[in-house]
Amino acid sequence: SKEICSWDDYQPTPLHLLSDLAKESGVALIAYKDESCRFSLKSFKALGGAYAVANLLMRKLKDKGIKANSDDLTAGVYGDVTSTITVCCATDGNHGRSVAWGAQNFGCNCEIYIHRHVSQAREEAIAKFGAKVNRIEGNYDDSVRLAARVAEEKGYYVVSDTSYEGYTEIPKDVMQGYTIMVDETIRQMEDTPTHVFLQGGVGGFPAAVVSFLKESFECPPIFIVVEPKNADCLFQSAVNGKPTIVHGDLDTVMAGLACGEVSLLAWSILESYVSHYLTIEDNSVSKTMKLLANRKTPIVAGESAVAGLAGFLIASHDNSLKEALKLDNNSRILVFGTEGDTDEKMYEKMVGRSATEVLKGL
Repeated sequence: SKEICSWDDYQPTPLHLLSDLAKESGVALIAYKDESCRFSLKSFKALGGAYAVANLLMRKLKDKGIKANSDDLTAGVYGDVTSTITVCCATDGNHGRSVAWGAQNFGCNCEIYIHRHVSQAREEAIAKFGAKVNRIEGNYDDSVRLAARVAEEKGYYVVSDTSYEGYTEIPKDVMQGYTIMVDETIRQMEDTPTHVFLQGGVGGFPAAVVSFLKESFECPPIFIVVEPKNADCLFQSAVNGKPTIVHGDLDTVMAGLACGEVSLLAWSILESYVSHYLTIEDNSVSKTMKLLANRKTPIVAGESAVAGLAGFLIASHDNSLKEALKLDNNSRILVFGTEGDTDEKMYEKMVGRSATEVLKGL
C-alpha cells in the first residue's frame, strides 16, 4: 500500500459525517467515505486494478532479474519489456477504467471486455485511456469467461477483480489496493463504527473492507452486505451456504453491482465474517442519490455508491430489521460511497442535475 501512496496525485478522499441523516434515522453517527474524487477516476476502483497492473509488471520484470518500482514504470524506464505485455479484463465500467488507466500509466497494452448493458459513456471513459474495448453479447459473467479465454489464447494477463477456480493471485492484489481506502477511513474516524453497510457485486470490495476491519479492531463492527434484488449472488450464496450463481439479465440501475457469480476468494472471507445480507429495489437508488445531492454540503454519489447507505436507511425505518441488526441510538454507521458520477448522463438522469451543478449548489 505504500506503493499507491507514492503515486502522483495520491491523497486521502474525504469522510463526511451526515449528522442530519443520523438524527432522522435515530443513530449516533453516519460516516460516508466519499470516493467520488479518487485520482481522476471518480471511483475507489482506481486503487485496485491499477495497483494490480503495476504489481504484475513488477513481477514480470523481476522474472527477468530487474528490480523496478512504480516510478520506474511511470517513467517508462523498462518500456521495451512492458510494451510487449497486454493486460485484459471484463468490467461493468469502473474496474476496466482503472486497469486501462494503470496500463497507460505503467506502460503496457490493454484490452477490455464489456457486456451489452454497459453504457456508451462508460465505454468511452475506458477507451480514453488507450485501451481496446470489445463489447460482447451476454452479461457480466459471460464477459469474465470470455476475457479468461482470450487471455489463454493470446498470452494476455487477466487483471480481474473477481477470482475463480485457479485464479486468485491478482484479485488478491486488487483487494489489497482497496484496503488503502479502509485504512484512511479508520484514521479519519474518531470513534470506531458499530455497523458497516457494504455494497455487494462479486464481493471483492466488501471482503477487502471486512478483512481489514476484522484485523484492525478487537471488537469488529457488524457487517451488512447490500445488493440489488436482480443481482443478489452473495445473498443467495448466504442462504444456500455455498457459492450460488444468479442467472439471467441481472438488469439493475446499479451497474457496478450487476454480477451473478461470486468471487471465490471474496466468498471465503464473507462466509466467515458476515451474517447479514440485504437486497434493495432499484427505486431506492435515485432517492438516495438525490438525498446526498441536496444536502447543504452536497455529495456526488453514483448509482452503485449509494447501495450501502440505501440499505441502512431502509433498515433504520423498519423495526424488525433494526432489532435483527441491533441498530439503536448508540449505533455508529460507516458506509462507502464507492463512486461519483462515473456515468455522467445516467447521473444527470437520476438526480435531475449534473454533478457540476450539484457541487455548485445550483
